[in-house]
Amino acid sequence: MAFFSIKKRSLLLCILTCWLSAHAQIQDSLQTQAPQQEEDNVKYPQLQIKGLFQARYLVGMSKDVDVNGVHHADGSGTDNNFMLKYMRVQVRAQISKRTEVVVLANLADFKNDPKSRVLENAYLKYSFSPKLAITVGQFRPWFGIEETYPIDIIKSLDWSNQYTEFGKLGWTSFQIGMSATGQLQLGEIPFQYAVSVVNGNGKNQINDNDNGKQYSTRLVFGLSKKYNFNVGLNGGIGEVFSKKVYAVGVDLSSLIKFDPKWSLDMQLEAKQATNHILYNSIDPEIRPSNPDQYLVRGAYFLPNLRYEINHKNLSAFELSCRYEYLDTNFRMASNPRQTITPMFGLEFLKNYGARIQLGVQFDRYKHQVENTSQYNNNLFIVQVQSRF
Repeated sequence: MAFFSIKKRSLLLCILTCWLSAHAQIQDSLQTQAPQQEEDNVKYPQLQIKGLFQARYLVGMSKDVDVNGVHHADGSGTDNNFMLKYMRVQVRAQISKRTEVVVLANLADFKNDPKSRVLENAYLKYSFSPKLAITVGQFRPWFGIEETYPIDIIKSLDWSNQYTEFGKLGWTSFQIGMSATGQLQLGEIPFQYAVSVVNGNGKNQINDNDNGKQYSTRLVFGLSKKYNFNVGLNGGIGEVFSKKVYAVGVDLSSLIKFDPKWSLDMQLEAKQATNHILYNSIDPEIRPSNPDQYLVRGAYFLPNLRYEINHKNLSAFELSCRYEYLDTNFRMASNPRQTITPMFGLEFLKNYGARIQLGVQFDRYKHQVENTSQYNNNLFIVQVQSRF
């Protein structure tokens, strides 16, 4: 009953939020008749266009394992590859002092089936104050550290394995729904929050694939200004095909500046959730009634050492080494994956405007399974990117 009461309260919140968003749009629609109207000496609308180019060269260094980590017992598969990962274009339209619309597309995804790809962000955000903003559309709901970073400033090769897995489960990555976010002071402690409700079946979907929704909350406490030390608490409940699911997580982050040139950025995150995708893939006649017997658990630690050179042609260099642990079914059929990714990066323009990274990704499984991606693998990577 508690779950359904939460669902009812969330439904009321959704109705109220939609009314507020609609009210905001009605007010702003009046401004379209006079786009040059000044508000606080600023003219609206304002447009901002940004982009990201990212490409890689990959070399598989394990016998009979291709660049995607899949084992081929017959020796087939591609062990080296030039890859276009991102060609992102973002348009941000500031319609009024409080309202903005954001569109983000990854044109590189046209190489795949674009049906459920390409379009990433597509949302309207209305800010009542720094303490409360409402976002409606397709966006990244906050459920961990990585949601607060864009891909172009990630300190390692890519998103963590657990981020990708939790994205499939509807808790992270791009989802359709709405969210309330804000920041305020709890005494002397800076505090941020996010409360989200999403369909949970990924981006660019025509409809939700069931009547259930996924509700999540993120709370962040800034416990030390000197070391930029933050603690994040994440929790979520939901319903997928009439079965209750949940997710929890905790994360720690810190940025230590030794002097104006040397700094150390550290991230530690752990999560656990119902693996409802795996549960629903089991034959209904043999799967248990409780989906929580199928659980995914993951953690990662990412230290990144940075040195500011500020030379004419070289801005900085970075050294990072991420350790990851992920087990997608640790109760029923445990086969944990451990990944170590040392990376070296050179930054040629400030704020990651141009960067080259070199690294190796080492994957190790407790049990190797032939002709699958659950196989030990070593992958060499050269990655170049430019943000503009």
